[in-house]
Amino acid sequence: MARNSLASLLLAALVGEVMPLAYAPFGLWPLALLALAGLLVLAKSGTARQAAAEGYVFGLAWFGGGLYWIFISCHRYGNMDAAGATLVTAALVAYLALFPALALYAAKRLGRSDGAFLLAVPGTLGLSEWLRSWLLTGFPWLAPGYSQIDSPFGAFAPLIGVAGVGLVLVAAAALLVYLSTRPRWRWPAAAMFILLTTGGLALDRIKWTQPAGPPVRLALVQGNVEQQMKWDPAYFDATLERYQRLSAGQFEADAVIWPENAVPALPSQVDARYFAALRAAAGGAALLIGMPTEDADGRYYNALVQLTGPGGEYRKRHLVPFGEYVPLKNQIGPVLDLLAVPMSDFSTGGAGQPLLQIGQSRVAASVCYEILFPQEIRAGAAADWLINVSNDAWFGDSIAPPQHLDIARMRARELGRPIARATNTGLTAIIDHRGRVTARAAPFEPAVLRGELVPQRGLTPFARYGEAPVTVLCVALCVLARRRAPPATG
Repeated sequence: MARNSLASLLLAALVGEVMPLAYAPFGLWPLALLALAGLLVLAKSGTARQAAAEGYVFGLAWFGGGLYWIFISCHRYGNMDAAGATLVTAALVAYLALFPALALYAAKRLGRSDGAFLLAVPGTLGLSEWLRSWLLTGFPWLAPGYSQIDSPFGAFAPLIGVAGVGLVLVAAAALLVYLSTRPRWRWPAAAMFILLTTGGLALDRIKWTQPAGPPVRLALVQGNVEQQMKWDPAYFDATLERYQRLSAGQFEADAVIWPENAVPALPSQVDARYFAALRAAAGGAALLIGMPTEDADGRYYNALVQLTGPGGEYRKRHLVPFGEYVPLKNQIGPVLDLLAVPMSDFSTGGAGQPLLQIGQSRVAASVCYEILFPQEIRAGAAADWLINVSNDAWFGDSIAPPQHLDIARMRARELGRPIARATNTGLTAIIDHRGRVTARAAPFEPAVLRGELVPQRGLTPFARYGEAPVTVLCVALCVLARRRAPPATG
């Protein structure tokens, strides 16, 4: 019992607090490797229950430090009092911390020796992250792979996606533990670690996709409308005027893109002359506007509407629970009405929506939160480039907008597709097909970001096969750890 001392749990919390520093906006990616290695050192010599406790405390520190902005969304913009917002944030962090705890518990049960545990843990952590990505609609924010977007391990993204990048990261951490604790296996472990690192450098040189036409000229409009004002009828006309004014003179671009819910009203609630004036000004440019839309049955959607050109509409498919719809509405809806979250009863757009056509390009759209889900963005892999519109004003001036941008960068890298990302308050950016930001607007000020992207064709291995190969590999590691564990003595 002495092994599971307060000191051990405090060390787990300490290395967990290091994890958020590996993500944007800090970008200190080696710290994720060191933090995970530190956790494995703590967990490998105790019992399964002790490892689970250390994993849980690690998770509390990891997600508590990296997701504190949930409080800002709930309290400052969600009309929730400080106590309620604290409770919601703490409950989410406590829930997410269960996944590393479960992974370490399973790894200890599968691998009874230290060596077998270190073989199992990349697989169990990978499977726990897979579970986190879909359970209760999923919340894969701060998945380990996102910390490595700019590291050599990030180059595995076109091959095996963000889940595979996370698997490589945890495997590298396990190898570091081998290097430090198993003298007999030091050289094989060092060789494998070097192979992972140099493998990433080699993968980074591969051209997975090819240009598919001339550059597309973009104008991304960042209105910077404060969240408290966005849905206030008193500011409605001023909001419409701001976007119209910012867009004036921008229509020599091929596409002018407004962010999520730039028009905070249904089409039937907007003077038709406003849209007519925009169409007349746009000329041959494609104008895409984020706004809610409705259908004949009275359902409404969080959508991106192509106002000019061939027309078309993308309706958001993956909605935010309690923000855009209420699960178990009949049971708990009256309680959540106290939050007064605007437009919180959206319907989900269907799968298989047609791609948008902008000039010579086929374009796949996504709205805000759904950029987190690689399998859903992968459904648009036939597109030549991607659009993501968002309203990150919900996050305030926190670390969430840079984290959200890096999530979009990972999607670009996985699919080998550039992304035009238009946001209300930032971070508005143009991302190339290798996940690099080529242009970015300053946050928290009205702006129009001008730039170009090059459409791409061809499929990366991840675009072809998705997450299935990584899931199989995780299961295989668990089986190997159970049946053919490496020697535990050195």
